[in-house]
Amino acid sequence: MTAVGPRAREGGAREPAAKVPEGYDPHAFAPFAVTVDLAVFTVREGALHALLIRRGQDPYAGAWALPGGFVLPRESAELAARRELAEETGLADDVVATLHLEQLRTYSEPDRDPRMRVVSVAYTALVPDLPEPRGGGDAAHAEWVAFGTRGRLAFDHADILADAHERVGAKLEYTCLATSFCPPQFTLGELQQVYETVWGTALDRPNFRRKVLATPGFVEQVAGASRLTGGRGKPAALYRAGPATALHPPLMRPEGRPT
Repeated sequence: MTAVGPRAREGGAREPAAKVPEGYDPHAFAPFAVTVDLAVFTVREGALHALLIRRGQDPYAGAWALPGGFVLPRESAELAARRELAEETGLADDVVATLHLEQLRTYSEPDRDPRMRVVSVAYTALVPDLPEPRGGGDAAHAEWVAFGTRGRLAFDHADILADAHERVGAKLEYTCLATSFCPPQFTLGELQQVYETVWGTALDRPNFRRKVLATPGFVEQVAGASRLTGGRGKPAALYRAGPATALHPPLMRPEGRPT
């Protein structure tokens, strides 16, 4: 059997093996824990909603909070985020595996958790309208809550949620992530509602339609598919997300036009 040594570089050179310094004492530093917190957004009933849980135990028992939990010793932060999202909401693993999940930032204020020093890696996720989740883990209850209607959250979760909302609003300007809020097939009106809901700004319908269709790879029309959207007009054409990931030029939000 061939022994497996340090990874070989190009030309046969090998990286040096990592060694623990002699006399190194890991207990010389104060211990702390790493957690993940998730700011998950969706658009339902014409409003932006965030996924919140009611904590089932102290600290902050009974308070609203973001889904999340501790990172296990042999687990990456992203794996922990997806695991906690599945555990605390009851969403199926295959659903969680497909969600758009990206790291937001790290929150490390010394007193953010009364139990001990806890550093949190926060993630944000964008999902289409999903069924009501169910609680699990240390969550007594999970619910889609209209954004901004639960002012006081446990820990520093209100700050995390606000930061995530700002990140999502900015990314909608120069990426194609708005389609992550939509079902597999959607109308341009439904896509426009995503922008208006996240930005809190009214958009001109003909101008929005023109910009979307002029952006290569943003959306693709589904041949022969349409949907009645109410009223007496003809059925609206259906689209799906295209292969593009960035918008050129960006779709900038208008200022001073609240919905």
